[in-house]
Amino acid sequence: MKIAFIFAGQGSQYIGMGEELYNNIPACKEVFDKAREALGFDIKELIFNGDSEELNITENTQPSILITSIAAMKALEEKGLKPSVVAGLSLGEYSALVAADAINFEEAVVLVKKRGRYMQEAVPVGIGAMAAIIGLSVEKINDALKEVSSFGVVEIANYNTNKQIVIGGEKDAVEKAKELCIEKGAKRAIDLKVSGPFHTSLLEEASVKLSEEFKNVTFKDPNVKIISNVTANFINNKEEIKELLCKQVKSSVRWSESVSKMLDLGVDTFIELGPGRVLSSFIKEISREKGLKVSIYNIEDMKSLEKTLEGIENRNG
Repeated sequence: MKIAFIFAGQGSQYIGMGEELYNNIPACKEVFDKAREALGFDIKELIFNGDSEELNITENTQPSILITSIAAMKALEEKGLKPSVVAGLSLGEYSALVAADAINFEEAVVLVKKRGRYMQEAVPVGIGAMAAIIGLSVEKINDALKEVSSFGVVEIANYNTNKQIVIGGEKDAVEKAKELCIEKGAKRAIDLKVSGPFHTSLLEEASVKLSEEFKNVTFKDPNVKIISNVTANFINNKEEIKELLCKQVKSSVRWSESVSKMLDLGVDTFIELGPGRVLSSFIKEISREKGLKVSIYNIEDMKSLEKTLEGIENRNG
């Protein structure tokens, strides 16, 4: 069995995530306690009992998901499970770096709070937009983006699967691109509930601010294989990390290629750590297209933890 730990990105958050793990597993409680010390306030109150609008503010969302994801990982590590490779989508890449011991958890949680704020500040609310284009080839989407470029910046932000591509940019340009993609045969064009056009060139300012932050952060060489969103290839050493994370915030997330890389590596078991099952659905689609049978689990509460452990035990048995 070859296991990959994969980590959720922004958008899967909900009030109450991680609370069962906190209440039942001391190692998970410790993650939330460490976050409180690092951030200087008790963020678990927002995560467990807060207002969803406040949780959805990017600079709150990002540390909240990272904390919940790492807590889920600690629950798994207690059972002796270790990955052969790790990866995360967008924000999830920071959780993957913690998992690979390439950055200290406390530093990571402070860093992603700032990252969220910088991403929010780079493009004022209402200026940018993102949309998922379903069922249209990359070639046709690129054609549509070229045709509407006179309306403003619009680019591919996420390659989630071959059938789901996310575009982002200035609002008018994204609207026109959606219409044209439908004309070109897309099944659907779905607006995403995000506060900015993430992973596009409009996030240049956030990239510059992050590069300044990274001067004060200690990165280490990863102790497990980790795949970069920017290159869909392995991050080999600590020197690469800062450069890739600066690019990541303003570059397309090459998730479908990253999953293919893991499948080519022989990964047959994927465990999604953190809220939701968005990445699991992408992996299911990508592996099916390649004709590969894989086991996919997720951990976000006690029930999903037990189901995952039972599934892995049965396969080992």
